[in-house]
Amino acid sequence: MKIDTHQHFWRYNDRDYSWMGPNMESLKKDRLPADLAPLLSESGIDGTIAVQARQCIDETRFLLELANHNSFIKAVVGWVDLCSPKLEMQLEQFCYHPALRAVRHVIHDEPDDRFMMRTDFLHGISRLSKYNLAYELLLFPRHLPIACELVRLFPDQTFILDHIAKPLIKDAKMQPWAGDIRRLATFPNVSCKISGMVTEANWSGFEPEDFTPYLDTVLEAFGPERLMIGSDWPVCTLAAEYGQVMNIAADYIEKLSPGQQQAIWADNAIRIYQILI
Repeated sequence: MKIDTHQHFWRYNDRDYSWMGPNMESLKKDRLPADLAPLLSESGIDGTIAVQARQCIDETRFLLELANHNSFIKAVVGWVDLCSPKLEMQLEQFCYHPALRAVRHVIHDEPDDRFMMRTDFLHGISRLSKYNLAYELLLFPRHLPIACELVRLFPDQTFILDHIAKPLIKDAKMQPWAGDIRRLATFPNVSCKISGMVTEANWSGFEPEDFTPYLDTVLEAFGPERLMIGSDWPVCTLAAEYGQVMNIAADYIEKLSPGQQQAIWADNAIRIYQILI
């Protein structure tokens, strides 16, 4: 079995997707399950995890509704307002749905680099275990030390790092990212998605070898038992096609044992997200 652990859907409008800059014109159209399904079939992918792309409650409803009608969506990473005094009410709306397995906040767009350490945000994180929800860390490299502070406070909370924290692949810069990744990986409740790499590389041309030092680092730090593969479709199409993106990770892990490859492709996701297959 193979699971793409990170992809997005949307019905495009200017208001909700302001993060799509002028160099992202190709993304500014609807991207729905019917668009992704043939790509999954071509690449031999059996299921996906749909991840929020808007910071509003309607986004979570939208993704759960898509999961109701598309069996290949195995889990949803939604959004709730973790800083709101009405957080519990928001979580109660969705806790009935078996597909909601995690939430995330777009930390890397917050003006305050220490947003994760706000008292109201920390309180929000503290409520997730009641609903058996993981939290996804969407960060830039500079946020990694702060993420270590956060994770240290919640040893029983499952955390998942998106996009290997977006290292500066285009500039071939490894530090301090690599050291901070290793530090974050010392916390056993943190896993990592091999995703979002191509959009941190040179969009006009890259080689698979450009990613090897970064892949070596996360494999060494997290081990095969805490890594997963995600496409970041359709954002990835700014730099590469779906199959090309998935093959970067697939070719890299071929050196591992069949059991380790299966763990990275699906078993880890099933365990970490508690997916019902």
